[in-house]
Amino acid sequence: MSAAGLDDIGHKPGTVERLLGQVPAWLWFGAGLFLLFVIGGNRSLQDADTYWQIVVGQSIIDHRAVPTVDIYSFTKTGAPWISSSWLAQVLYAASYSALGWAGPVILAGLGTAAAFALLTHILCRRFSATHALIVAMAATVLSAQHFVARPHLLALPVMVAWVSGLVDASDERRPPSFWLLPLMVLWTNLHGGFVLGLALIAPFALDAVWNAGRSQRVSLGLRWVGFGLCALVASWITPYGWNSLLAARRILDLGNAMAQIPEWQPINFSSIGPFEICLLAAIGCVLWRGIVLSPPRILLVLGLLHMALSHVRNVEVLALLLPLVLAKPLSVKFGRADGGPSPRGVTSIVAVIFATSMATWAFAAHHAFTPMVKATPAAAVDVLKARKAEHILHNAMFGGYLITRGIPVFFDGRGELYGDDFLVTTFDALALKNVGSFLNLLETYKIDATLLTPDTPAAKLLDRLDGWQRIYADDVAVVHVRKQAESSRR
Repeated sequence: MSAAGLDDIGHKPGTVERLLGQVPAWLWFGAGLFLLFVIGGNRSLQDADTYWQIVVGQSIIDHRAVPTVDIYSFTKTGAPWISSSWLAQVLYAASYSALGWAGPVILAGLGTAAAFALLTHILCRRFSATHALIVAMAATVLSAQHFVARPHLLALPVMVAWVSGLVDASDERRPPSFWLLPLMVLWTNLHGGFVLGLALIAPFALDAVWNAGRSQRVSLGLRWVGFGLCALVASWITPYGWNSLLAARRILDLGNAMAQIPEWQPINFSSIGPFEICLLAAIGCVLWRGIVLSPPRILLVLGLLHMALSHVRNVEVLALLLPLVLAKPLSVKFGRADGGPSPRGVTSIVAVIFATSMATWAFAAHHAFTPMVKATPAAAVDVLKARKAEHILHNAMFGGYLITRGIPVFFDGRGELYGDDFLVTTFDALALKNVGSFLNLLETYKIDATLLTPDTPAAKLLDRLDGWQRIYADDVAVVHVRKQAESSRR
């Protein structure tokens, strides 16, 4: 046999290589991201709201009814409150009931991986797999800080699919398909972010009409209006009807309170981070290659950027949607105008999904997932329950755990229930920006105990305040009770 023949044999792909080569890039990326999410699952449980989301979901399952009034606090008991994320809460509760904390971790991982895998799949239609993966990885890094087991992660793939449909319709100068409407129904029941999906119809419609021929503009505009009205009606298909739209809007009415809630704070550029690096890279790319957009699409890009700069929680919206908005003009400069062939191998795809499932099962079966310690004052709450405290003033981050223990809370992560004035007053009082306000809270709500983090200024004041006594402290929480209440129990 010749040397050339030996060389050919040495480079002939084997069965495994052929199978791996048939797996599309989006599946590799989605499976890898999912496994990383599960392996680092404790990180996704580092949000106090996960506690009460599961409790609300379990209540819906048990009573077969969605909430309409508050039953978890003593400050707003009976006040109107609806959960626009009821379906996601049910899914989280069911997963927790079945698998413990591994359930919410796996469920949140599936939602996250599906969203970024779908983004990769869409980009692969216009770019090489390498370029698509680079963009998807950058989007993942930007969004990672908000990868916590809450309803928004389950809504991310729906958001990507919805916006992709709007982008395709705008690029092709046609109205969106009515097959998108079931996505709006699903989104409405998963998370209040569906309002963004409705809002995006207008700029994409304007872009489509802007780029259409003069004779087509009126007809096309009317068809987009028709779709928009149908989407609005679709958003009412929830147990709450059109009230879901109003509830989502109330979150944006928190005003001054947003400045004191970490996820609603603006981007901090005091030190360089992933967001600034990606933003500068994008600006450099535009300056280098001269990307041209229509005026409506420029306004859309600026709007998404404004949202991300204004509130940290909108960074993943920018990371996921901006590549979709810019896909066509970028493909002219960096990619291919028409989608190229992608690997298709049913056996290989099934093999990757099976291997990922088995790896997840093996890891979850031998790993104990635990929620964030600093939001879980278990020992302190045991003391409070033993003392039969009724009205407890606490930090917002403790609200979720208190709800799981069946203790009425002063407040928690449901900001739309408590309102701007209540939240600002409470935050300022605990920070002792107004000592009189703090003392007033103690009397107005007949507070008989407090549960505060050791570094809360109000906790230090209580150490010196007549009538109050510290009875417990650890690294997570400090407990104070009224002395007279303590004396009455002896």
